[in-house]
Formats: sequence, C-alpha cells, structure tokens
Amino acid sequence: MYGDFFDNDQSFLSRIDDLIDFNKVDLPAIEEFPSRFINRELSWLEFNERVLEEARDSENPLFERLNFLSITGSNLDEFFMIRVASLKDQYNAGYTLPDPAGLLPEKQLEMISDRTHEMVRKQYSTLLRSIVPALEKNRIEIINPSELNPAQKDYVKRYFESTVFPVLTPLAVAAGSPFPLIANKTINLIVRVEIPTAKNQKGQRMPFAVVQIPAILPRLLQLPSEEGDGQFILLEDVVSEHINRLFSGVKIGTISCFRIMRNADLDIDDEDAADLLSEIETQVRQRRWGEVIRLEIQSGYDEEILPILTENFEISDRDLYEIPGPLDLTFLSKLPSFFKDRQDLFYPPFTPQPSPAFYGKDDYFSVIREKDVILNHPYEDFDTVIELIRRAAEDPNVLAIKQTLYRVGGQSPIITSLADAAIRGKQVLVLVELRARFDEENNIQWAKKLEQAGCHVIYGLVGLKTHSKITLIVRNEEDGIRRYVHLATGNYNETTAKIYTDLGLLTCSEPFGRDATDFFNMISGYSMPLSWRKLIPAPKWLRIDTLNRIEQEIKNAREGKPAAIVAKINSLVDPEIIDALYRASQAGVRITLIVRGICCLRPGIKNLSENIHVRSIVGRYLEHSRIIYFYNDGQEDLFLSSADWMPRNLDRRIELQFPVEEKSARMRVFHVLYVQLMDTDRARIMEPDGTYHRVDRRRKEAFDSQVRLCHDAIEAAASLNPEPRMMDRYIPSEVNATAVFKDDK
Repeated sequence: MYGDFFDNDQSFLSRIDDLIDFNKVDLPAIEEFPSRFINRELSWLEFNERVLEEARDSENPLFERLNFLSITGSNLDEFFMIRVASLKDQYNAGYTLPDPAGLLPEKQLEMISDRTHEMVRKQYSTLLRSIVPALEKNRIEIINPSELNPAQKDYVKRYFESTVFPVLTPLAVAAGSPFPLIANKTINLIVRVEIPTAKNQKGQRMPFAVVQIPAILPRLLQLPSEEGDGQFILLEDVVSEHINRLFSGVKIGTISCFRIMRNADLDIDDEDAADLLSEIETQVRQRRWGEVIRLEIQSGYDEEILPILTENFEISDRDLYEIPGPLDLTFLSKLPSFFKDRQDLFYPPFTPQPSPAFYGKDDYFSVIREKDVILNHPYEDFDTVIELIRRAAEDPNVLAIKQTLYRVGGQSPIITSLADAAIRGKQVLVLVELRARFDEENNIQWAKKLEQAGCHVIYGLVGLKTHSKITLIVRNEEDGIRRYVHLATGNYNETTAKIYTDLGLLTCSEPFGRDATDFFNMISGYSMPLSWRKLIPAPKWLRIDTLNRIEQEIKNAREGKPAAIVAKINSLVDPEIIDALYRASQAGVRITLIVRGICCLRPGIKNLSENIHVRSIVGRYLEHSRIIYFYNDGQEDLFLSSADWMPRNLDRRIELQFPVEEKSARMRVFHVLYVQLMDTDRARIMEPDGTYHRVDRRRKEAFDSQVRLCHDAIEAAASLNPEPRMMDRYIPSEVNATAVFKDDK
C-alpha cells in the first residue's frame, strides 16, 4: 500500500521530479527585495493568515470555520505575549542590532502593528459578515440583552443571582486611587458611576469601577428557546445587564468592555536558580502581571474612559485595538460542543486506526525485534505507544525505563505507567522539561508525582531546553540484555497526538540502543560522547551534520551528479542553514521544502534560489513531523527529527535527529513525503516576497494529502479486520477539521 506511488527499486528523487517544476522563467532578482531574508515575525503572521483563510473558506463546514477563527485568536494572543513582548524588551533596552532581514526592533513593531490591525479587521469581518449569518441560517444565535424575550430575561436573571453575582468583585477607583491590577487576558467591564453625595470639581474625572468577568465560569450561556437550543448570550453581557446589582444607590453611566495582553515570556536564569522547580513556579505566577503590551476595547466605548486605560497601562496608539465585536474569539471553539448531533456542520469523523504492525499481537517486543516499525499519528492511534509503556512497566523482564517528557497530556496514562514501573522496583529515569512554554504548571505537577513514586526525575541541562522525544526500555531476555527504543517527532501527549501529524520509530537495533544509553547518561550525568552511531543530537552535533550534508549535495552537483534535498519542517529561520541552501541552489541542487509555519528563506529568486520550491500545508491536522532527505549520490539518506531549522533548536535545545534505515520503514516515510508533495487542495506555494498562493486547481486534479493518509490508515486496518474497531464514516471531499495551530515551543 505505502509503495504504490513508486516501485521499491525506484529512487525517491526520480519520482518527485514529476511533481515540482524548477524550470520557471522571468524570475525576480534579489535587488527587488530589501534583504535575502524574510523577517520571522512577519512570516509567522503570514502563517496565521493561512489559518484565517480556512475560516474564510465557505467550502469548509461551519463549525470547523469557527474553530479556525478561534485558533487565529489564540495564536495572536501567544504571539503578542512572547514575540511582541520580546521585541518591546529589546526596544526598551535600546537594542540597536538589526535582525537578519535588516530590521530594528522599532521597525519590526511598526510593521507588526500594521499587519496585525489588518488581520484583526479581517477576523471580525469574517465573523460578522460571513460566519454569523451562516449560524443564523442554521438557527444558532448569540444575542444581545435587548433581544431577550421575557422567559429568557427571567432565566438570565436567575442565573446571574445564583451563579454569577456571588463571584463578582467590583473594584472602585476614585480620583487619586490606584488603578486596579488587571490580570492577563481577562475580560473586564469599566463602569462610570455617579455618586449623589460626591462633588465633582470642574475638569475632574467622574469615578469609575472595574468588574472582571470571571474566567472560571463559561463564557457562553445557553438560553431556553422555543426554536430549540440555538440561542446564547455572552457572560459579559449577562453581567452588564445586571450591573446595578453591584452598585446599589449609585447611578450607572456608560459601560465599556476591555481586555489586556501582558508580557508572558519567562525570564529564568537557571544557572543562578538554586531550585529550578521553585523558580519556575514563581515565574509562572508572576506571568499574570507582566508589562501590558496590547489593549483591546470593544467598539462603542466611552471616549472619556479610553485615556484612563491608555495612561494606566502605558499603551500607545500602535498597541490599541478597537474591536467591532466580542473580545477574545477563542470562545468560538466552545460553541460546536453544544451541537454534537449536527454532523452536517462538522467534517465527517475520522478516528485514528490501530497500527497494522501491532494489531492483534500480544507480544509487542517480538514485533519490534522482527523489524523496525513506523507509527504515523494521528492516522494511527497513539495507544500503541501508551500500551508499550504500560506493558514495559508491568513486564518482570524489563529492568529500566528512561524517557524525556516535554509536553504531557492532562490525564497522562504514560505518567501513571512510569510511576507504576518505579513502584514495581524498576529503574525509571524521567527528564521533565519544566520550561515547556505554557505547560510549566502541568509539567511541575507531573514531576512531583513521579518523584513521589520513586522515579529519578531530572529537569534538563543548564541553559538548554530538552525538546527531544525518546524512550529507552532495557529488557532482560534469553540471549541477554536488549534495548528497545522509541524515537519521535512529537510529544508524549495523547491529546495532541490526535490532532498533530507526527512520526515515530520503534527499533531494537543495537547501535540505536547504545546511542540511547549514551544519550541518557549525557543528560543525567557528566558523560559527553565523542561520537554517535545513529543519533544526531543538538546542540553540539546537529548543526554541523546538517551543514556538512548540504555541502556534500553542493559538491555532488558541481561534479555533474544528481543532487537534491527535501525537508518537511515546521519553521525555517536559521540564517546559516538558509545561506547554505542558497549556495546549494546556485550549485544546481534541487531543494523542495514543506514548511508549515515561519519561513525566512526567499524561494524562486534568480541566481539565488531558483532551484528552491517552498510549500505550506494547512489542513485538518497540524503538520508537525520533521522529515529530512538528502539524495547523497543515490544513497538517499532519510531522517526524522524533533528539531526545526531554527537557532533555538540547533543551538539552545537538546534535540535528536535519527535515520530511517529499514526498508519497509523507509517506504512508509517516503510515502508521507510524496503524498504531501502531491497535495493540490491544502498546499500553498510560497512566493519570493513571502506571500503564498494556492495551487492552480484548473491545471491539477484535486488531491488532499491528509485525506489520502486517512484512507491509507483505514485500508490498512480493514486488511486486518473487515470492521476495524476505530473506523468511522469518512467522506474525502469534505476534509480538514481543525487542530491547535501552535508551534511546539
């Protein structure tokens, strides 16, 4: 099945030649652009624009469009809290070195502001002009208090009195009083009040109060309706409608709704932190109160309120966003949960299928001994990995389990199995990366649980995040000690494994096992291997290895040999790697890149990158796997990796790249790459200026790579069982439900 696009004896390069056309004419010159690099922040905004396109695409089912729109909002929040916050820190510190694209922090902030204001305008245009009317056609409405009928008014009043009112805390602010401390990302009402006994002097501002909308309560309140269950009201409107209950004896003036974004980038010096866990706990608590970097205020606000907010938050016009609708669009992702029976508004369901290699097998270890196994998530379920760890924990022949954990699920069965293994007396070493952004609290919780169970828990190397995904299982067998290794491009997270595309390799190859042992000794002790057999770790080795392999392709091309590089990665930012790819293009190396998110390289420029093709795929699942291919004079070296081509991955993180060598495993990975290069439905092609366009469907047959891989998984499961236990109805013409479109930071 997985080799049906090409014969086993045919090279991968010979097949992709038919897919990518490098013979373009009228290419632009580099002089037409300000720099040979694209600014990374503007490139990221271009990625979020591609997600927004999915929300604007009326061919997508309505609830999936809602999810995409919600994702663009959450993406922007994180972008501001981390990337914009970092640029503001540079600007405030007087940082004067330009980025690789030649832009100073102030110029970047200016361009980001212009682009983001336009993006926000498109978000709300999409919501109000397209999605809201479509919802109304399906008898789903988010209504204002003025639209409530008498029964609904009574229902909302009772809900407010019983549930909302006891939680609210109005914070009065009078002249000379300090402004309340507003938490990050919370929605707030600012209310003008008139106190009868107060004597306002001329020019003195009237007193006001701030009411935080409690995030602990649902943002959407479903209303009783004669027309079904399709009417809702937002929590801030419920509070606004009953605001008098909070201010008895006071005349209420105008009510305005606002939201702020704060700097949430943790500033941790782990070299000076005596207790890293305690330091991160402290920093996470402080994240709610960082510098304000963005202010959103709902249209129709009181003009006298705005100066109060901008002065207290020290916000400039550039960081002020007037919002013509509800603040914080992430609530839209909750709406579909009320209508699970409306399958016509969702993409048809697809449930991850069982892995063919392990289906019906009782002895997982014997399967891995037979040959290497590739797992392709989410098309194949993550239960295989969970079950392997569980069986290893219970197996009396297993002596040790060692694992790195970067992002872990909320109710992780893997954590339970590791704790169980330690209780059973096995040696269990777990590296829990406490600095996994926005998962710090979750990881701290799991680290403590593992320590309590008797696991050896470490928090990584000083100054480096551990981003690699590896498990080592040491087992005592009849012929001696054998090591089983799982390596992956994605996290040990059963939740994201359902919506992120990732590849995993299971092997008991002795060179892999010995490298895995050396790797864990390196991160837990003082060992530093001089060389590696199969694994290529970062930071010390991966950059050098990648540059050497690119240079080898350049050498082969200059000698008149076929030369090619194919890379599927999440982000391409590193200037040294980009310059090496430019040199390779100029030497005649054909380079095909599938870059989901940020791409700072400019493709298709005469005498610079005419032999580089870049595409991005935004679809039902978040493309997360990293696959690297070098033709290498016909040897066709194929790798999977946890690392993107970014300075942070290559220089400041513990990462792992590893080869795929067994024949059937290679065919599966080649199949994934080839299918993605065939995509004409969800692929966007990158232009030299950093913009993207869809494939011209008039010239090519519609082909959705993710749909194809769903069908592959279904067919593989059906070949083992006529009624696979996890197969649902799937319609290929309606695809692409949403995922959480975030970088694995």
